[in-house]
Formats: sequence, C-alpha cells, structure tokens
Amino acid sequence: MDLTALDAGVGLLRVVGGLTMAAHGYQKFFSGGRLAGTARWFDSMGMRPGRVHALAAASFEMIAGVFLALGLLTPFAGAAFVALMLVAAYTVHRENGFFSVNSGWEYNLILAVLGVSVAITGPGRISVDHLLGLDDTLAGLPGGLIAVVGGIAAGLAQLLLFYRPPREAAVEN
Repeated sequence: MDLTALDAGVGLLRVVGGLTMAAHGYQKFFSGGRLAGTARWFDSMGMRPGRVHALAAASFEMIAGVFLALGLLTPFAGAAFVALMLVAAYTVHRENGFFSVNSGWEYNLILAVLGVSVAITGPGRISVDHLLGLDDTLAGLPGGLIAVVGGIAAGLAQLLLFYRPPREAAVEN
C-alpha cells in the first residue's frame, strides 16, 4: 500500500478530531456532575427531557468520535459531528458571539467543518472504510452530502422537536 501525504494528513485529522469529540462525550458521562449533572444542565438550557438528551449527546459524541477516528462509515460520523455541533452552537453558544474565549461558537464550527471535510475527502487508506472497500463509494460529493444535509437535517429536527428554552422572567415596573 502506497500511502500519500493526503492519507497521513486526513488520518491525523480524523484521529485527533474523533478522539476530541469522543472525549467530550466521555466527560458528559464521567466528569464533574456526571450524567446526572449533564442532564440538569440540558434541562436548564431547554433540551427536555434533560436526561434523554444528555444520554443521547454523550453517546453520539463518543460513537461518532470513535467512528471518525477509525474512519468507519465516515460520512455518517461527519453528519453526527454537524448535528451535534449545530445543536450545541445554537443552544449554548450563539448568544456569545464567534470566539471560543467568550464561549462562542468558534469551536463548534471547527468540529462541524472537520467532520464535513473528512467526509468529502474520504478517510484515507489508513481506515476501516478503506479495508471494507467503502472509501471510494462514500467519499466526494456523496460523502459531503451525507455529512452536510444529514447533519443539518438531524440537528434542526432535534431543535424543532425538543428545544424549549426557558422563558425570561417578566420584569416588573
């Protein structure tokens, strides 16, 4: 197998980006307030029921992250990155502007674009998709469409069906 610079570069991007996403899911399960604390946080921001969405977010972050790192069903992992980051950017970060130093949506954008980019280029030869012969089938326009359209559709569906932000307290005169 003749590996190219593209194989090495996309492999590095996949592994680092995938493990970063998986780590975010892991911390929702096992750090700080654990899943119960994450569930309370989800409830407080309007993703109800909080426990269901905390469990879903943590699980999908871990699964999508591992799948992207392995290069397994890469466009679908990319779609999950887009959906997860769209929901996070909208529910948590949108009012804080762009920059992550202000808890803005900069980081969400980077992870979503990473998922789409890897879906378009394909996972490279150092991947499970390559071993299964799926890399040529799922890369390029089909992979990009799966990641972008599938991710946006899934994220918007979740927001439309489940996001109920808390109402602002009425200000008395």
